[in-house]
Amino acid sequence: MSKHDEIKQMPLYQKAEQILKITMGLVEIVPKENEFLQETTVRFMMENAFLIPAKIAGAAGVGLYDIKMENAAIIRKAARELYVQAGSLRFEEDITDKDYIELLRNTIDEFRLLFIDWVASFDVWDYIKDSWGLFNPPGVNAHDKDPDDDIPFDPNDFFDDI
Repeated sequence: MSKHDEIKQMPLYQKAEQILKITMGLVEIVPKENEFLQETTVRFMMENAFLIPAKIAGAAGVGLYDIKMENAAIIRKAARELYVQAGSLRFEEDITDKDYIELLRNTIDEFRLLFIDWVASFDVWDYIKDSWGLFNPPGVNAHDKDPDDDIPFDPNDFFDDI
């Protein structure tokens, strides 16, 4: 099975795809003549809905903890924004079928539970110290000495004279 197929089999990825499909359906019921909603809420909802599965695939394709956590933070931000954006549509009189809104928000809640378990599965020992301090595993601080600094490296040992 290819890495791409493995990612598509992940329950988290499948739920992200479900969020995308529901979002696509929801934005279809937003009146086309409402330019404000079309240019703001609809556009941002679609950006967030497409971003979530893309970042899951990006995180699943690497081993490094800090890269996985960076992608996870972007996923969380997109999902939370999408939740709020969908909720804001409840107050629009032009939208008659509000069941889509609750369906999307409930699906994001289900996604959140899968997301928690997925992030907990990240290997904290597969990391490069994040010198910015945002995505280090527990117990690693940005001010700590980088253990890689003790590894002697001379590029001349690896490259022949040209």
